[in-house]
Amino acid sequence: MKLTETDIKILNILSDEGRMSYVDLAKELDLSRVAVRDRINQMQEAGIIEKFSVVINSEKVGKGVSAFFNVDCDPTHLVHVAERLAENPKVASCYQMTGPSTLHTHVLVEDFNELEKFINEELYALDGITRVESHILLRRFKSRTGLKL
Repeated sequence: MKLTETDIKILNILSDEGRMSYVDLAKELDLSRVAVRDRINQMQEAGIIEKFSVVINSEKVGKGVSAFFNVDCDPTHLVHVAERLAENPKVASCYQMTGPSTLHTHVLVEDFNELEKFINEELYALDGITRVESHILLRRFKSRTGLKL
């Protein structure tokens, strides 16, 4: 599916306000509600819009420590390690990367005791990990919640 200028406007508006109604979107774009709904449905069917979700402030729900891990794995264990990390509810994201580390993982936990427990009992317990480098978030200046076109 090739995106039109209208599609791009819809996507940019939804990336800021995912709960905006079809009626409000239609008013803002000077289109009918049905036209907006149809465009969104087409973008969902094409996989351009993967899902609608809510962004939760992790600190306000008791996840006060945000840590990033660069994890090196033996190549034969990479998929297994990545799948186990992706299944862990403490892991917010996990990506295979190029560069000096294999996996880049973002973890959200309640406190430093939970972080230590995660590292020792859940991360280091995975077979195939050869090195772990950690970084603790001190302050967030920007967090991307959606792609802007």
